[in-house]
Amino acid sequence: MSLIPFEGANIPPAPGRSKVTVASIQDKKSHGEPITVLTAYDYATARLVDEAGIDMVLVGDSLAMVVLGYENTLPVTMDEMLHHTRAVRRGVRRAMVVADMPYASYHVNESEAVLNAARFIKESGAEAVKLEGGAKRAGIVARMVDAEIPVMGHIGLTPQSIHRMGGYKVQGKTLSAVEKLMKDAVALDRAGVFSLVLEGVPREVAAMITHEISAPTIGIGAGPECDGQVLVFHDIMGLTFSPPAKFVRRYGDAAALMRQALEQFRDDVEHRRYPNDEESYHLPRETAAALEDVALRKHR
Repeated sequence: MSLIPFEGANIPPAPGRSKVTVASIQDKKSHGEPITVLTAYDYATARLVDEAGIDMVLVGDSLAMVVLGYENTLPVTMDEMLHHTRAVRRGVRRAMVVADMPYASYHVNESEAVLNAARFIKESGAEAVKLEGGAKRAGIVARMVDAEIPVMGHIGLTPQSIHRMGGYKVQGKTLSAVEKLMKDAVALDRAGVFSLVLEGVPREVAAMITHEISAPTIGIGAGPECDGQVLVFHDIMGLTFSPPAKFVRRYGDAAALMRQALEQFRDDVEHRRYPNDEESYHLPRETAAALEDVALRKHR
């Protein structure tokens, strides 16, 4: 399979704002500086997230639900993820762009996994990929890193394992489960992940992992001791149609604002308030006069 080079915009960051890289993310952990991460799935949202100064933009496979309307993340395809990552990359100047590898894109064999990861770098302009799973993914992670592909790990509540886990449940609540999470985190750290998402785990466990490994931890439902935090854009902006998870903090109600605007447009059209004369184009005087002359001649 040939790889088609990404041809999106290569725009430098705005003056005074350094480009975020793997090295700068790892430096943040060294200096105790919190890392900010948000999801984005299109050009406009990516621009807003980037201009807000967020460190990393994650093109999450959560787009399956919040953008494409699927029930869970499993149906989203490589082509869909590549398509959305390209759009996001065109809207980002400073943030680091990380692409989620969808279900079945790295589960069959290591060679196919590395090739799919390379497609995200080559074809979509992503600067890193994210994959789910613990110690069993260490070999794949090591091969990707060896292929010059930065990898973000993801353990705890892993949405692609929803059927095995029996739903979206907090992980690491028993001693044996805590031990497994610790082993998974250490294995991924040694394999070379540049950061590690901890989702849906007790705060105390996330703190232990954060202290134990060298890679920065990015929490989502994992408490404040993580090196950084990630949330879904649609969740924080109130653009989802179901009750938010416990860890979600709503920072805006974009849905209410958009619904109000849409209803106002409908009313204005129905009552002929839109468009008005100032929002309409007019003929040049000469053309209007000529048309009047034509109309007068027709009625003589």
